[in-house]
Amino acid sequence: MRPPESGNLGDIFEEHAGSDRIAVIDHYDPEAPREYSFREFDAACDAVANGLLHAGVEPGDRIGILALNRVEFLQVLFGAMRAGCVPVMINLKLPDDTVRFIIRDASMKAVFADPDQAGRVPADVRAISFGDGADTLKNFAKPLDATHPSFFPGPGDIAEQPYTSGSTGRPKGVLLDHAGQVWMLGKIVESRDLDAGDCSIISAPLYHKNALLAVKSALAAGGRIVLFSRFDARAYIRAIERYRLTMLTGVPTMYALILQEQDLLAETDLSSVRNCSMGSAPASDNLLDSLAAQFPDAKLNLNYGITEGGPILFAWTHPEGIPRPRTSVGYPIDGVDIRLGGGRGGDQGVLHVRSPGVMAGYHGLPEETAAVLTEEGWLDTGDILRRDGDGWYYFVGRADDMFVCAGENIHPGEVEAMLERHEDVLQAVVVPAPDELKAHVPYAWIVPRDGASIDEDAVKRYALDNGPAYAHPRRVFLVESLPLAGTNKIDRRMLEGQAAAAARGGSTGG
Repeated sequence: MRPPESGNLGDIFEEHAGSDRIAVIDHYDPEAPREYSFREFDAACDAVANGLLHAGVEPGDRIGILALNRVEFLQVLFGAMRAGCVPVMINLKLPDDTVRFIIRDASMKAVFADPDQAGRVPADVRAISFGDGADTLKNFAKPLDATHPSFFPGPGDIAEQPYTSGSTGRPKGVLLDHAGQVWMLGKIVESRDLDAGDCSIISAPLYHKNALLAVKSALAAGGRIVLFSRFDARAYIRAIERYRLTMLTGVPTMYALILQEQDLLAETDLSSVRNCSMGSAPASDNLLDSLAAQFPDAKLNLNYGITEGGPILFAWTHPEGIPRPRTSVGYPIDGVDIRLGGGRGGDQGVLHVRSPGVMAGYHGLPEETAAVLTEEGWLDTGDILRRDGDGWYYFVGRADDMFVCAGENIHPGEVEAMLERHEDVLQAVVVPAPDELKAHVPYAWIVPRDGASIDEDAVKRYALDNGPAYAHPRRVFLVESLPLAGTNKIDRRMLEGQAAAAARGGSTGG
């Protein structure tokens, strides 16, 4: 990937902009997919940038995007950055008051929205619809006869302002600058062997770091993306054969749902797939075994990232050519400094990272910024990782997911990894349930493998035989699927609520 001449993240696919190769295939309307060449897509991004300039929006101004996945989302994203504006991607699954909070917090000049989302924008903020009507993107964009000269960002100029999920308080705006993001994307394209022959599928929401990163890296390499408005396992599988997909992306729960569609998988040509990329949560050995059997020619790549960190920190390859362990999240990218703090023996602890891609801070929150980001540029991620003797890293869990049971610290990720080694367990989630004597005790939600015969007692016996007694789940719930939050991550907060309700209903035992 050649860095854009402007240094602007909106120009990340500049070297392919004049190509008539397909860049985006939009399935917002699954009955009428729309195809855009790089040339067409680039011109549409320029038209948005020109429209923003005509509207009097200035460099540094924030504009919002409140929509499902669609090509217009990307046109506004890249176009805004080219105009020097800062796009803010809003999670449309948030409640109305939180959406309004983000719009106010960012002081947005305008919000581009799906027709059914425009009504959530405060009346004094301009809402520009992706549908039909008076104030629409079609009318707003100003096509040009020549290439639009992009804004040349200086050191520290902000490219994007994604917001944290707000699961532990008000969402915080994360300030990511152009220089750091362009640097990060170059490292990703280089380390992941992406090229113009790749075709990636994007069905995770674009307001989340995983999907946005997949889009940017694919386009920067000159590849195609197939864009779905939302995840549907059967539509996802059909797209593999239809578009000869080479790169699958998603979170482990999405892959688990895909693997449940055995009838469709059996009749689909899956031979084009060479990479299955997954992030946002650990993947079990059983899930990886099933994926490896279903996609025997594909590499299975686990990712770790954090929005504040840029977001990606690890490469899929080792500089000495050492084969990657299957459950590792990777080896540090050249230029990323890492240290582990407060852990066991220096090889496990809370991850602290420093790189050009690390955030500049939280928008308007100097105290919160100082709590996680030092003056020397070290970011405290709040995530616990482990390092092996070859320098490969493994995700253990969130430090704030840890809970205490009778004086013992329990990291849910470690218990989940143990449970998922059971041959009949496809996925496991462990959360704390309140207990009068022990403060908290573990409860587990289990998704069995297809055709498996397993019950609550079997799970408990396995946990007692393979882990510390204090960490065994006192209650086990067998379910067909796990609840997902707005970013397709497992909704732990919902399960914690269910655990608390179950604990009130009777004794936890153990």
